[in-house]
Amino acid sequence: MPRIENDIKLDFKDVLLRPKRSTLKSRSEVNLTRSFTFRNSKRSYEGIPVIAANMDTVGTFEMARALGKRWGLGRYATRKFSLFTTIHKHYSTEDWKDFAKTSPEFLENVAASSGTGQGDFERLSEILRAVPQVQYICLDVANGYSEHFVQYVKDVRERFPEHTIIAGNVVTGEMVEELLLSGADIIKVGIGPGSVCTTRRKTGVGYPQLSAVIECADAAHGLNGHIISDGGCTCPGDVSKAFGAGADFVMLGGMLAGHSESGGDLIEKGGQQYKLFYGMSSETAMKRHAGGVADYRASEGKTVEVPFKGDVEHTIRDILGGVRSTCTYVGASKLKELSRRTTFIRVTEQLNTVFGASN
Repeated sequence: MPRIENDIKLDFKDVLLRPKRSTLKSRSEVNLTRSFTFRNSKRSYEGIPVIAANMDTVGTFEMARALGKRWGLGRYATRKFSLFTTIHKHYSTEDWKDFAKTSPEFLENVAASSGTGQGDFERLSEILRAVPQVQYICLDVANGYSEHFVQYVKDVRERFPEHTIIAGNVVTGEMVEELLLSGADIIKVGIGPGSVCTTRRKTGVGYPQLSAVIECADAAHGLNGHIISDGGCTCPGDVSKAFGAGADFVMLGGMLAGHSESGGDLIEKGGQQYKLFYGMSSETAMKRHAGGVADYRASEGKTVEVPFKGDVEHTIRDILGGVRSTCTYVGASKLKELSRRTTFIRVTEQLNTVFGASN
């Protein structure tokens, strides 16, 4: 019989962070780097844990070069604190070889992505043989609950025992635990919150992102695993809320779309430039990469025209500046402390939109 869970589940828009006393004098005192050692690969990571999504309009080699530069500010400006990029799966092995040859310094902060379709495992293996410096694998499917996906994670772990494996997407604690115990190190959390995802409309399936992150982080951290909050961020404040909810990493798609480094066609309308941005289950993506939408499925993504924003550097500085400011409001001198300093308060409205929505 169907049943209803009456516990309240919340999204980023449903809460604000309560300010607390702080000894910090300036945003420049906040350290946004995190250091992790992963459960199964035993490898270590250090960097600013913001990730470009593995969409072909976001997870490009150009984006990896931009995000892999030095992003320290203030007292941390002389050290290299890189952001991370999950490279989309539609690059060829030759593309990867060219990237490795021209930009070897960025290989430590990228992941090679793979689905579970026919040929995906062979393609992934070929890339990792050709570019052994890549130590991260992103196994990405829309529905991480299938037994087939769990077995695929096990197979990839057996084949690549020393690589750090990102796997998802799921939104509940028991499946986070299942994937960690099957060999994954970092679990992607999010079903339906993305700006160009229509899964909730087409299927009725989903989970409010803030509650998903809180519950999945609790499950992962109990097993020394880690999670990525994937989707649902519309502004820097949402990124802070995701970290405050316990996310180890935050993955961004729409917020990084429309830039010079983003994929997607650049078009002009009425004297204004736009870039196409689309979900990876959209009709646009499936026509581009699979020849069209298979007759047994429906498109679960949309295509939009994002105003062209120029170089991604301004956007990244805006996001990181917002997270630093969040930390000063709650007294967290390090990003690691943010979740311990976070108290969420439920709200019915968080923005004053009398003059329209603002960035």
